[in-house]
Amino acid sequence: MKMQWHRQLLLKPKELRWRIAALFMSGAFLFALGSFPVYAQNVDPGTVGITFVVGSVLFTAAAYSQFLDVINGSRTPGQPGRFRFWAWSPGDMMWSATAVQLGGTLFFNFSTIDAMIESLSIEQTNHLVWAPDLFGSIAFLMASHLAWLCVCGRRWCVRTDDDEWWISALNYVGSFFFMAAAIASFTLETTGETLNLTIVNIATFLGASCFFVGAYLLLPASSNTSTSRES
Repeated sequence: MKMQWHRQLLLKPKELRWRIAALFMSGAFLFALGSFPVYAQNVDPGTVGITFVVGSVLFTAAAYSQFLDVINGSRTPGQPGRFRFWAWSPGDMMWSATAVQLGGTLFFNFSTIDAMIESLSIEQTNHLVWAPDLFGSIAFLMASHLAWLCVCGRRWCVRTDDDEWWISALNYVGSFFFMAAAIASFTLETTGETLNLTIVNIATFLGASCFFVGAYLLLPASSNTSTSRES
């Protein structure tokens, strides 16, 4: 079956999976915008900071929504059966992937909010901003790896006609870019500057772009021949 790249851009806020896609796409867009040089260099730093904070909050909302989707299947509030808002099931690989991803978004919440605080010392910056950012990136990478294993059933596979494969692959690549950005954002004690700001911006932009496309593929295919459930 040929991969369907065209998706239905319809407003369906009552559907949990539509909200997952919309929230991830919105969060990814704001991260890409905040790291885009023209925006980052010409907009007030406070506004840029808010852009990342809002993006991280949207990521958290999307990750929790996806966690709900995994523990409830296709059920939605109001349908027969109790809708669960939490469940403990570490033996389920998809549960682990979404739970770890949710934890990663919370780390990004901490790092983006602390990054907005002015007059942080170098030690405070590395502790309050860089460390959570690194831990968040590690969590994203772990979650992407688990989701990849769920899709492939093994360490490696190529299924270019499968939308779930593309979603997992894009999120995996995006997580590597976020990891590169986190490492490059370490603040040097000798100069007070980040290790490599260019890499930070480029990697963040590319990672967010991967997440955006992956979230877009969560939407139903226009031909209604392909659907997906993961990010």
